[in-house]
Amino acid sequence: MNKQELIKSVYDKMDGLPLKQAENAVNAVLNSIKDELAKGGEVNLVGFGSFTIKTHKERTARNPKTGEKIQVPAKKVPSFKAGKGLKEAVN
Repeated sequence: MNKQELIKSVYDKMDGLPLKQAENAVNAVLNSIKDELAKGGEVNLVGFGSFTIKTHKERTARNPKTGEKIQVPAKKVPSFKAGKGLKEAVN
């Protein structure tokens, strides 16, 4: 499912909600999650899961073509851990 399909799904589930408002609602939720993670926070949705930020340490890697060692800088990456309700729904 892509973003447009998600918007259509929300529209179908909400009786009387105009398509544009369904799109605005989906965008607002996604932007709120993104903004909170950008501030270094986390988003916990009980029964669904948790969005957090993980930090990868600086490390030395090897270029597979040349064999030369390169330094990979530290970076932050978004992470999602599924909650119990989501895991049960999938299984």
